[in-house]
Amino acid sequence: MFFDPRQGLPPLLVIAALVGCGGPNVGTSSGLTCVDDSPRCIERRQQTLSYLVDSNDRAWIKAHPPAEAYASGVRLFALQRKKKELTCEELAHGRHEAEKGPGILRGPEGAKLTSAQVSRGAILASEVSRELAAEIERRCKNKKT
Repeated sequence: MFFDPRQGLPPLLVIAALVGCGGPNVGTSSGLTCVDDSPRCIERRQQTLSYLVDSNDRAWIKAHPPAEAYASGVRLFALQRKKKELTCEELAHGRHEAEKGPGILRGPEGAKLTSAQVSRGAILASEVSRELAAEIERRCKNKKT
């Protein structure tokens, strides 16, 4: 595994950007689409990741993420960190999201992203997909997912 979630966002995934993080409001989801490497953007991603991981509300798992969310890695890291807490249905949804990430990043939705952002997001999505698949196999193989 190239990322230890206990150590925060890795330097390799602090992504250089074409997409800015402008705007004065920092909400619980503002870090999802903030993909540049400014201190402000890094802080937003960390805040959003903390919120998603610490919150009992997991409605975000079924929300449709934009391409930038795959590039920022926030949702994928949150899925990775929460995998032991997720239901089989949530695991399946997260796995599906991770599986389609590389295609979204390389498609028209990812056109504003750099090739490095696309590559890093695709690598992370593939890793998270494998981890969620293993968790599904371990806990949900005899249940409907």
